[in-house]
Amino acid sequence: MEATAASAAFLEMANPSAPASDPENDRDIELMALVGAGNEQAFRLLVERHQNSVVGTLARMLGDAAEAEDLAQRTFLRVWKHAKRWKPEAKFTTYLFTIARNLAYNESRRRSRKKEVSSDQMHDEYGSESAAETRSEPDAEVQRNEMHQEIDLAIASLPENQRAAVILFAYESMPYEEIAKVLNTSIPSVKSLIFRGRTTLREKLAHFTGY
Repeated sequence: MEATAASAAFLEMANPSAPASDPENDRDIELMALVGAGNEQAFRLLVERHQNSVVGTLARMLGDAAEAEDLAQRTFLRVWKHAKRWKPEAKFTTYLFTIARNLAYNESRRRSRKKEVSSDQMHDEYGSESAAETRSEPDAEVQRNEMHQEIDLAIASLPENQRAAVILFAYESMPYEEIAKVLNTSIPSVKSLIFRGRTTLREKLAHFTGY
């Protein structure tokens, strides 16, 4: 029951609205000004503020935690490299996740060309890890872990733009406007991507949600 409720909540999440004022973004702008001047401590603080979100987003987009860590490092290195030229014309997180998205897309295309990992192999890997990790856990915990793994696998199966839109919407609580900027598309397009993605996820996760 608990896993079903959590899965349903994930699929029914309402659109987060952009705040009228954003002290978190104001702080990012301050730090970026310092980073642009070569301040390494400010850069470390900026990384600490956003590293978990970037790694988590990349891991869900790629289905590969190790590769996500590598691309997150490359994302922040690009932030450092271009900090002098950065202008706060959009939220810092928009800029940050745009870099992460581009790196993830490039990596996905590279993998697609090489055909390194099939969805069946990914499912087997998740399944074997799940069996090893949850063998001694209580039933409720096992069910929660299975649900999260099934959600991740279902998201990984979505088309590229749908996957990115759903992840930014559901996990990063980005409003439509910011997602549109990250994906370089329109707000109606973002709404359509999220609607189609969530429809697909409902079908794939029906055994958890009961829909």
